[in-house]
Amino acid sequence: MKYIIVTGGVMSGLGKGITAASIGRILKNKGYDVTAIKIDPYINIDAGTMSPFQHGEVFVLKDGGEVDLDLGNYERFLDTELTREHNITTGQVYQSVISKERLGEYLGKTVQIIPHITNEIKERIRRVAEKSGADICLIEIGGTVGDIESMPFLEAVRQMHREEEQKDIAFVHVTLVPSDSQGDQKTKPTQHSVKELRQLGLTPDIIVSRCKEPLLEATRSKIALFCDVKEDAVISAHDAEDIYEVPLYIEEEGLTRYMIDMLELVEKSEDRSWHDMVAKMKEMKGSVKLAIVGKYIDLEDSYLSITESLKHAAIECGAKVVMSWVDAEKFCNGGTGAEQLSEYDGILVPGGFGERGIEGKIAAVKYARENDIPYFGLCLGMQVAIIEFARNVVGLDGANSTEFDPESPHPVIDILPEQKSVIDMGATMRLGDYDAVLKEGSIAMESYGNKNIVERHRHRYEVNPNFIEQIEDNGMIFSGVNNGRRMEIAEIPEHSFYVGCQFHPEFKSRPGKPSPLFKSFVEAMIDRSKSS
Repeated sequence: MKYIIVTGGVMSGLGKGITAASIGRILKNKGYDVTAIKIDPYINIDAGTMSPFQHGEVFVLKDGGEVDLDLGNYERFLDTELTREHNITTGQVYQSVISKERLGEYLGKTVQIIPHITNEIKERIRRVAEKSGADICLIEIGGTVGDIESMPFLEAVRQMHREEEQKDIAFVHVTLVPSDSQGDQKTKPTQHSVKELRQLGLTPDIIVSRCKEPLLEATRSKIALFCDVKEDAVISAHDAEDIYEVPLYIEEEGLTRYMIDMLELVEKSEDRSWHDMVAKMKEMKGSVKLAIVGKYIDLEDSYLSITESLKHAAIECGAKVVMSWVDAEKFCNGGTGAEQLSEYDGILVPGGFGERGIEGKIAAVKYARENDIPYFGLCLGMQVAIIEFARNVVGLDGANSTEFDPESPHPVIDILPEQKSVIDMGATMRLGDYDAVLKEGSIAMESYGNKNIVERHRHRYEVNPNFIEQIEDNGMIFSGVNNGRRMEIAEIPEHSFYVGCQFHPEFKSRPGKPSPLFKSFVEAMIDRSKSS
């Protein structure tokens, strides 16, 4: 097994995750099987209970693991499926060590950071890497070098460097190379960051320099000299128009060849599909306008997988999707102002939790339905569509979800009985992969081209089975069903495109392999744009 450890310095938010994913992609392009691990130094067991404002989107894996959004980037870039074990947090590590101590597994020894915590970290990394069966394991250590919470993880990988063969482990350090007011590239932050890393016993083999413009040769030489790395190992990661271009940028910098030589990898065949996808992305002509009506609009990372899935579909359809973020609370006053949505070719309501903004989302759905604007509802977006339909078409006054109105006379959305007795916040949700059977002749069936599908979920509330007959009698159909009683997809056949899904198709969308429902939605927007 080959290990590539990615650390970051100077400041957070430099793009370690994209850098790690890009390294994985260029190695995958060369025929190597690559897996990835993200280490998060926070004490939370996982990202499941975090607000999107705290840490961006919560990404859901096939086994139901709720993880950091970087694992979404890994899955998209590497075109793979990971599990909850691929996200290691401080909370998980300490929980495991304390549990072992309580069971007497340490035979009365004093339990300490070294060796017990660091051994646990190393054991988890090696177990996941071996279980994956991959050739190369990427390990991104979250946070910034110097953060106190990252210290045990950095010490663990220092020990791994001592224990592994030199040809089997490489350290990549991502730093910032800012430019001053005269446009000169400054290397001092990188020098200090590498110095900080060295004080912890780690020496970078490769330095990836984040910069606005391509790294100048003089800057590259200075970093190599003062940080004691080869000039070929100083990589310019300058700003790209799109993140999917980053693998090609760093490949042009010679990183692939350098890593293959350093890790003594055997040459394999080359895959050009990523290059073709990027070329297709650059050739897109025309555009459609989309309104995303949500409540986490101040932080676009809250909907990262959705925006990426729209991009995947757009590339496939050959037209850009111009996204506008619309605050759902603007329409909460009886739907006032929803008419501004008339300028868009499509309306999307994403998932979410809590009552804030719900009436605004319902107003947006109503406007889309009444004006035949292509509508796509994800998870909560499907639920508000059903609430709106029950109120305004079926005639069930006060119809609602028990999440927002426990005393609703018509609880068309509710928690199923078997879930109501569970108290743990995470355990009440349906998480991860579940299958669904699609109805012949439906938009869903036409989109997927398959009667049986598997998609990822993250929700507590379901369509109440007691109201299904009334809803279907009035023109909405449930075209996807799980286990005969859980409604997975709702649509209005007479509408140009009106689809809501209880699952999150954005979690399985990939560059070059867009989610079928996202692709159909973008196609519907293009059709509307052409006809208007």
